Amino acid sequence: MINRIKSYFEIDQLQTTVKREILAGFTTFISMSYILFVNPTVLSASGMDKGAVFTATALSSALGCILMGVLAKYPIATAPALGINAFFSYSVVIGMGIPWQTALAGVFVASLIFILITIFKLRELIINAIPSNLKYAISSGIGLFIAFIGLQGGGLIVSNKSTVVGLGSLSVGTTWLTIFGLVITAILMVRRVPGGIFIGMFATVILGFITGLIKAPTGIVSAAPSLAPTFMQGVKHIGDINTVQLWVVVLTFLLVTFFDTAGTLVGLAQQAGFMKDNKMPRVGKALAADSTAMLAGSVLGTSPVGAFVESSAGIAVGGRSGLTAVTTGLLFIAGMFFSPLLSVVTTQVTAPALIIVGVLMAQSLTKIEWSKMEIAIPSFLIVIGMPLTYSISDGIALGFILYPITMIAAGRRKDIHPIMYGLFFIFLLFMWILNV
Repeated sequence: MINRIKSYFEIDQLQTTVKREILAGFTTFISMSYILFVNPTVLSASGMDKGAVFTATALSSALGCILMGVLAKYPIATAPALGINAFFSYSVVIGMGIPWQTALAGVFVASLIFILITIFKLRELIINAIPSNLKYAISSGIGLFIAFIGLQGGGLIVSNKSTVVGLGSLSVGTTWLTIFGLVITAILMVRRVPGGIFIGMFATVILGFITGLIKAPTGIVSAAPSLAPTFMQGVKHIGDINTVQLWVVVLTFLLVTFFDTAGTLVGLAQQAGFMKDNKMPRVGKALAADSTAMLAGSVLGTSPVGAFVESSAGIAVGGRSGLTAVTTGLLFIAGMFFSPLLSVVTTQVTAPALIIVGVLMAQSLTKIEWSKMEIAIPSFLIVIGMPLTYSISDGIALGFILYPITMIAAGRRKDIHPIMYGLFFIFLLFMWILNV
């Protein structure tokens, strides 16, 4: 059995081990398990049943991870994306006064379009057309973005009315828990200890128990909530998508998920060293996996599903094969029944891992041609735009809009791929839809 697994996932060719891949999958799951609790909380604001969304989140994430691992053989996990779930609840349902069932129908329609453009390889063509410099910028920008998420979640960075953000209070115990985890993880990484990120997270949990900053779980096993309140609601309300306003909502779901996922896939592929001649091998299968998960999620009852940036934690531990993603998927299934144990994985536990992974991904900055201003300007906007707008897709939009302008100004019109001109106009439309 082990030999078959090693053969299918090409464990030996990738110079990894089954043990390392499973550890990487576990690390990825621990890093992103918060979505099991955050997503139901955000979507319940729209009136959706919290328990049903919890189960839908777990199942759609598991399906996407397993498909990504088995079909595309990438160590990339999927789950309902943050940001777009807030758009679902607060902008569409609460802001526009649209019933959540209709909004879910919008996600379903967007996922069908997603699958169609994947089948016709439009998504693959777009990803392959992105210049290598911008791909390095995307990878680096994602690194800064997730490091910022870690710093914020761990309490080291907080909001500040005078300066927008500022240093968090060092009188807060949980902030010191983050600092402890960061120092331990940094030392382990410098010493090149295998599984250093995971060990750092485990050590942080133990210290949390000892100090009382992390409460011990009240139980171990619990039944998974019923899917009945949300299951098939989106499908049943497709007929409600009958106004221009609702089609704009569908288009927004499509565009945000498209570029969030594309950017995340490129960034993670760069981190893991999968890119070859500026192309991502098996990208079509990876895109098929996430689009299928998005469709399943809309049927089960959750906002759009896509590649999850926290996969970078598993990659940093050494995950290089689809076995990592499959492990994460199986843990999502188990997570439905062992949810009390997940309560120990606080933001202070995952924060150090995200910060260190940000350091690793930021190494792509060295590969950008900074001496050429036509490349440096759009690349910089991508890198700095992601953390400052708190959005992968918005950061990409800023850079992609400037790219053809700076290239034409430099007299390099012929070096611009035709698809990049198309993306220029798409992103202008994208920014207009989101900000008007």
